[in-house]
Amino acid sequence: MSAARQGTDEAQWLRWRSVADLYHAYFTGLILTVVTRRSTAEAAEFVFRVFRRQQHERFLPGLEKLGLSSLPHAVAAAQYHYLSNWIGGVSVEYIYESDRKAWIRYPPPRWIWRGTAICGVPGEVSRAMLRGWHGNNGVALGNPNLGFVCTKQSVDGQDGLEGYYCEYEHPLEIEQRVVFARHQEAPMFDPAAAPGLPVKNWPKPRLEKAYRNYAMEYVRTAAPVVVQLFGPEDASYLLHLTGRLIGMQYFAEIAAGLSCHAGTAREYAAFLCALFEAQDDVVGVEESGGTFEIRQQTWKLMADVADYHPACASALSGLLEGLAAGCGRHIPVTMRAGPGGGPPFVWLLG
Repeated sequence: MSAARQGTDEAQWLRWRSVADLYHAYFTGLILTVVTRRSTAEAAEFVFRVFRRQQHERFLPGLEKLGLSSLPHAVAAAQYHYLSNWIGGVSVEYIYESDRKAWIRYPPPRWIWRGTAICGVPGEVSRAMLRGWHGNNGVALGNPNLGFVCTKQSVDGQDGLEGYYCEYEHPLEIEQRVVFARHQEAPMFDPAAAPGLPVKNWPKPRLEKAYRNYAMEYVRTAAPVVVQLFGPEDASYLLHLTGRLIGMQYFAEIAAGLSCHAGTAREYAAFLCALFEAQDDVVGVEESGGTFEIRQQTWKLMADVADYHPACASALSGLLEGLAAGCGRHIPVTMRAGPGGGPPFVWLLG
């Protein structure tokens, strides 16, 4: 590969990673918005539904994609979490103990509770994540004997989230699918003994795009869940507010990754075009008298979401308003949605 080609590829991968950082921050921020603007119990229900929905949509196809379907169920479930999270840039460990017992461990720093966000996450919300996904893998595999034993939770001040998949000798009741055993501790992780991805099936460009998609997928799942759980009016508020806050906080970081600059509506128009293109969306821009009209023809993030509601677009409008505020003062952003409250979107700047 030529140096020029390598440089072009690395610039593209940096843009993808910048998109991943933005959506990662948005998802974490949305959970905290629900905690602070609604309640801990409602935030736990929200997280449960997000992770259960993702588990239904991703777990079994993911086992096939990663080549894990033929493994013993406890091992397959643990290796799935190890490999899929590793692809997404999550710090994660896997320890095999037997065909009926395999550990998964998320050491600090925790990906989902980025930075200081971990201080605002109640234990109930973290437990809901386990109930939503880890505790349902046995059901998805048709194995009622498979459950998850959690031994640590980082949000409770322990040194990571860890636990093991265990295949019991008997079917489990619903409340037995996730249990806690804080007196136990995972064995030490040996990277040499951990599973790896087949390199020929996972070249660098595919891994980089998967890294981006991993973070975006959480927002794709979360937005319709917020609408269904809280209703369109309240959901619009929560999605929009989170977008504004995250956009303002992260503009400088994301702009650097996209090789864009802060300042005027012109710079912001260039930033938005770069952002949409890094999301694989089709976009065009026109200028007239200092006003910029950006036509976003697609929104691949929400494409083919069966229960899409126009309120989901509040996440995008809030995010773009917040990013504009981070770019410079007095850059007004107005959105016009297409039929059904979806794309094409027209964004007016200035």
